[in-house]
Amino acid sequence: MVLVDTALRKRQEAGQPIRVAMVGAGFMGRGVALQICRYVPGMTLVAIANRTLAQARRAYAEAGEPLAQSVDTVLELESCIRRGQPAITEDALLLSRAEGIDAIIEVTGAVEHGARVVLEAIRHGKHVVLLNAELDGTAGAILKVYADSAGVVYTVSDGDQPGVTLNLARFVKGLGVKPVLCGNIKGLHDPYRNPTTQEAFARQWGQNPSMVTSFADGSKISFEQAVTANALGMEVARRGMLGPTVAPGTPISKAAEWYPHERLLDGGPGLVDYVVGAEPGPGVFILGTHHDPAQQHYLKLYKLGSGPLYCFYTPYHLCHFETPNSVARAVLFGDACLAPAGAPKVEVITAAKTALRAGETLDGIGHYMTYGLAENYAVARAENLLPIGVAEGCRLLRDIPKDQVLTYDDVALPPGRLIDQLRREQAAYFDGEPGPLAHNGRPTPEAARREPVTVG
Repeated sequence: MVLVDTALRKRQEAGQPIRVAMVGAGFMGRGVALQICRYVPGMTLVAIANRTLAQARRAYAEAGEPLAQSVDTVLELESCIRRGQPAITEDALLLSRAEGIDAIIEVTGAVEHGARVVLEAIRHGKHVVLLNAELDGTAGAILKVYADSAGVVYTVSDGDQPGVTLNLARFVKGLGVKPVLCGNIKGLHDPYRNPTTQEAFARQWGQNPSMVTSFADGSKISFEQAVTANALGMEVARRGMLGPTVAPGTPISKAAEWYPHERLLDGGPGLVDYVVGAEPGPGVFILGTHHDPAQQHYLKLYKLGSGPLYCFYTPYHLCHFETPNSVARAVLFGDACLAPAGAPKVEVITAAKTALRAGETLDGIGHYMTYGLAENYAVARAENLLPIGVAEGCRLLRDIPKDQVLTYDDVALPPGRLIDQLRREQAAYFDGEPGPLAHNGRPTPEAARREPVTVG
């Protein structure tokens, strides 16, 4: 990114690299480690936390750092940082609490665990970069409130599709064009895929089958577009989005033909959506409008078409390659790639992937029992719908037919979870009224503003 490369080079020349730590050492985490350790001047990866220590060690080894030291306490970790010794640990909260770390990259995709790490990092004055759309789409609005209060940056990462979309949106707005639809390009969408059907593909690319499934079954696209909507104040046209399917290879420049013009041109808040089959995938695109006839003439000259909808797109998203840009933007410029703009606008709710039975315990995102659907937040609240980000571990109180959406009344929540507490605070802070999780002692909006939740 322009400016970031120059700023990082200056930090390198001054011998003052940005010190970043990472939570998660799976497929994407290993890519982030490789990028920072080998290819990013002015930044150093001081520590990696992972529930399996061997995977953290593997991430460093593959990045050319085979001598990482295992630590179990904050003091041990801080000693490693002072000596320039890469550190690994099973306790992610050590990274959040230790001095000598400027930013935390959270790359697990886990909602409850991620919430604990992020909230603790914010409390200890660290900037947070998420490769965890699931967490941001579930409780990002209230976490941003905590980050603002602490004076740190909370951001979703560059390179992930929401981050690419927000960078494109900022560019488009800078042209004087108003974004009215932010879209995501997919190659497959089948809500009934599961880790068994996706096992071969996951093995081919060295990925986790459940993560691959979350892309195939629509849960991930729902989170990505919810995150985008919440950053830009947009909505979905209907539950699950419109999601047109076009002939493989159809150019994304034709996107204006696939969405309702009357909805996009009515002056409303704009939409998030996706398309299956268009090229170039897996990129992102924006449909925008311009009110100035003279500028419309120039846009036509520059091959953007006759309007009223103009299509802008980025033909790729490079995930871990771009994550260090987010770290640098946060630490050096106080700039977020993407963060919630206030109250949530779009929620990701839970639908049954198969017939579910009373007494069963729901599995996780991208597994066998549920898939996610994007729904407008006001509708989800009014209908008491269960966010998929809190569904894992819930016990079913009644039978649920295939494809039915779940409500809070259908489940018993596990006790003592931070994510449920954050959801209560989020509802109190932004809605100013009891939410579906209301109980005696629910924080008032004022209390949610000032009282920290308990991490553990």
